Amino acid sequence: MGRLNGKVAIITGAAMGMGASEAKLFAQEGAKVIATDVQIEPLNNLVKEIKENGGDIIALSHNVTSEDEWKAVIAEAVKVYGKVDVLVNNGGISSPKTIANMEMDEWNKVMDINLNGCVIGMKYVIPEMQKAGGGSIVNISSIGGIVGMAGTSPYTAAKGALRVLSKSAAVEYGKDHIRVNSVHPGIIVTPMTAPTMEEGGALPFYKTYTHCHTLVHLRM
Repeated sequence: MGRLNGKVAIITGAAMGMGASEAKLFAQEGAKVIATDVQIEPLNNLVKEIKENGGDIIALSHNVTSEDEWKAVIAEAVKVYGKVDVLVNNGGISSPKTIANMEMDEWNKVMDINLNGCVIGMKYVIPEMQKAGGGSIVNISSIGGIVGMAGTSPYTAAKGALRVLSKSAAVEYGKDHIRVNSVHPGIIVTPMTAPTMEEGGALPFYKTYTHCHTLVHLRM
């Protein structure tokens, strides 16, 4: 029996990268997974792989900036599995722009997906968790949301806000047995970060962020 046996978990941005790894691990640990993303083909491939390995998972097309789509995802989770125990707000995008060189449309897009999408998900999943007597919300932030990073101002601003939002929500809903935590990964090679590394080479990319990893020393 896995640590998540019988739990129902919604994971956004699950088609690739960290989200796909999270979905696989949750399924391996016995959770019933609702995997969502806007990238349908890789999402369906993930679901097929997990089912072939005995996991219980469904895939849903999902734009995290849409309130209606959030309502539909949560309603489907409750319809199929009867409840929602866990929400992993993993969906997000990057924007390698400095403050002076970005357009406000770019800023707003990153904020809408990386921050507002999480807020909307929390807004609509919390009532279901209250009905169930508790739950867990995991917001995937970033090391950049703690220390800041050069050249990714919209991304780090959104991730920093998500970190503090998680703390506030934890205080607000602890009385309902709802835990809210944020996770702050360092640099991980995923489909989102890989293009940046390929364009300039891996070493320059890592040099930009070595200040974020106090235990890592690279030979430069």
